[in-house]
Amino acid sequence: MLRLRAPMLCFDVNSIWIPASGSLLSSFFGTHRIRAGSRSQSLRSPSRSPVSNGFRLRAAHHVNDRSSLYSVSPSSVVKASLKGQAETVELLSAEDDDHGGVIIEMKVPVDAGAFVSSLRASLENWRQQGKRGVWLKLPIEFANLVQPAVEEGFTYHHAEPNYLMLVYWIPATKNTLPVNATHRVGVGAFVMNDRREVLAVQEKSGKFRGSGVWKFPTGVVDQGEDLFVGAVREVKEETGIDTEFIEILAFRQSHKSFFEKSDLFFICLLRPLTFDIRKQESEIAAAKWVPIEEFAAQPFVHKHELLKYIIDVGLAKIDKDYAGFSPVQISSFFSDRKSYIYLNSKEMNQSSRPETWPECYGRLYLNKTGHVKACAHGILQLY
Repeated sequence: MLRLRAPMLCFDVNSIWIPASGSLLSSFFGTHRIRAGSRSQSLRSPSRSPVSNGFRLRAAHHVNDRSSLYSVSPSSVVKASLKGQAETVELLSAEDDDHGGVIIEMKVPVDAGAFVSSLRASLENWRQQGKRGVWLKLPIEFANLVQPAVEEGFTYHHAEPNYLMLVYWIPATKNTLPVNATHRVGVGAFVMNDRREVLAVQEKSGKFRGSGVWKFPTGVVDQGEDLFVGAVREVKEETGIDTEFIEILAFRQSHKSFFEKSDLFFICLLRPLTFDIRKQESEIAAAKWVPIEEFAAQPFVHKHELLKYIIDVGLAKIDKDYAGFSPVQISSFFSDRKSYIYLNSKEMNQSSRPETWPECYGRLYLNKTGHVKACAHGILQLY
């Protein structure tokens, strides 16, 4: 049972506890009405309660809904002031997530004080429901609510240009909310023409500015953009060259690369479809087709192993039998959105594989149309 504390606290309409204070009790003598949503309850004059130094006000009609100590209706709670007045506090609107938590997305402007009252009541309501994590999405126009939320125990999770996401962990257990995105995703393009010249650029900004170093076109994949689309786009933006994506040759992972974030860098093989260069004026100082031997002979390349490996793996693909990873579109049981799996192209044209353990374990076999079949051990096999 909840005891009233100055200046204002929540209570349920079945009973409230009031300290034995003459000035406070006098405001409750007689019959009072407590309104919450569409419900209204009459309170009788107080009678002595077995709780020390307190009186108990009983509701004339009990409310059947006892799912929450504070709840009177699914969307509001009642608060009592020292003057004996009743006030309705609306619970924050939220949606359940898939992991036992809730997501709040503020859409209607609200005073910071009213927000804190609703937030406290909502957190208590969710605590009694056994909810776990609380996600609070504050659009940039609700920046006035950031400090009140932080003072109530919320912490930053991530930010986008138009909103800030804060989180709160309710149970007294280890916080298992997923952390913010840990990696930035970049692409580099190995593009070679029939004369064994690679497409190379010199940048106007960044670490290579003014160095005279020729490098491969590179860039960061946009949000919601597929790797192969990002690689083609970056080459087009920096050099004006149209290309066709062939496959991912390799990738590198590094850490603490960008504001403490890790970095995934995918080396992509692209086939040129056009050859007349039109460099990007804002970012590229120069762009040209460079003979692969000249590119590899740069002193910087000998000191930077990543570039050496890009050259080696690119030539291994063109001159030898090296196979990278090609995109195959796949569907999902969980949504209608399509995605891509990148596969070793050596396996794509194999016509048959034995359904035996463990030879087919852990591999995905496709024919030229990309059809797959599960073998006896649950492994996907060609048909």
